Amino acid sequence: MLPVFFISHGSPMTILQDTPARHFLQSLGTLLPRPKAILAVSAHWETNIPTVSNPAANETIHDFYGFPPELYAQHYTPPVAHGLAGRLAALLGEAGLPCSTDHARGLDHGAWVPLKLAYPEADIPVIQLSVQTERGTRHHIALGTALRKLREEGTLIFCSGTFTHDLRRFRGGRPALDAPETQDVTDFSTWMNAKIMAGDLAALADYRRLAPYAAEEHPTEEHLLPLHVALGAAGPTIQPERLHSSVEYGFMRMDAYAFA
Repeated sequence: MLPVFFISHGSPMTILQDTPARHFLQSLGTLLPRPKAILAVSAHWETNIPTVSNPAANETIHDFYGFPPELYAQHYTPPVAHGLAGRLAALLGEAGLPCSTDHARGLDHGAWVPLKLAYPEADIPVIQLSVQTERGTRHHIALGTALRKLREEGTLIFCSGTFTHDLRRFRGGRPALDAPETQDVTDFSTWMNAKIMAGDLAALADYRRLAPYAAEEHPTEEHLLPLHVALGAAGPTIQPERLHSSVEYGFMRMDAYAFA
């Protein structure tokens, strides 16, 4: 059975910048056997109901602006896991979750940036599953639970968000990439890590009320909800391992976990 990953993709510049998070993601593909297919759950695809991508071919979506030309020259076009799309829709249906299929969408940067670093050959079939931000944490834990069987079938569930994600802090100017971590980020991340390592799903489902500075670190929830999908897919005993922890710009935590 393959593990489930939650990774922090951070800025699209992760693919170009010399940072600890980039080096970690480059090592990620060596940590487990080659999967048959990859299901990417990205914070950057939000829909009203769970939606599966199943295009004729994967295209690279440059869903950002104001970055250097080198970033727009990046492309990642792995094969489409067409069979996995049908299997995923069936599993969601069995769980009583409505499901739609998008036959046009490619891979957004929450998927292609970390996957290109981890699997640069682009030879493993990939599809995406959307998040439903307005549905909250418990919905996404249930969504992950519905996906659990995929782990026994050779599919890597690759959940991509960012551990802390308050982009409002860029409004006053861009901090240095290596700026020291602010105390509120430390307090929130310490609480989250403790609950993850303890397997406290109840607390993690209610993190917005219980965790210090939760609303400050996630003004909107889409970048943390992939973690809740990973928690659901991990199973009742989540067996967590923190694979990486670093901070960028002083406020963007790049933590990553595997759930075995």
